[in-house]
Amino acid sequence: MGSWTLCCVSLCILVLTQTDAGVIQSPRHKVTQMGQSVTLRCEPISGHNDLLWYRQTLVQTLELLSYFRSRTLVDDSEMRQDRFSAEMPNASFSTLRIEPTEPRDSALYLCASTFPTALQNLPLPVQKPWCFLFFPHLPAV
Repeated sequence: MGSWTLCCVSLCILVLTQTDAGVIQSPRHKVTQMGQSVTLRCEPISGHNDLLWYRQTLVQTLELLSYFRSRTLVDDSEMRQDRFSAEMPNASFSTLRIEPTEPRDSALYLCASTFPTALQNLPLPVQKPWCFLFFPHLPAV
């Protein structure tokens, strides 16, 4: 093989669940060669209308990739549009696709679902994490 090097991208997935019923995410973990495609699937908790995809690398805080409300994409501004795509074709599942994979895609990919609340109908502050809706005294990150 000489100088040929196999580059792998490790995609780890953590499922955010409740103790009795939870989000179903698959596959639970994935290792793939560089340049391949990976599709992650998330099934929200029954009755939840909001679905969120997050990503966390070793050196980065939790990053929101996409946010769906009632199957409508509300925000994907942090997602790399050239290689990442998310869709929610029906209320029972969503997919996150990465193609082609690159070494920098090695991360923890999380899916979460939630009920809409009255606070979620308010506009989110620009460039501030969601926690600022509840804890405005925290310093900016």
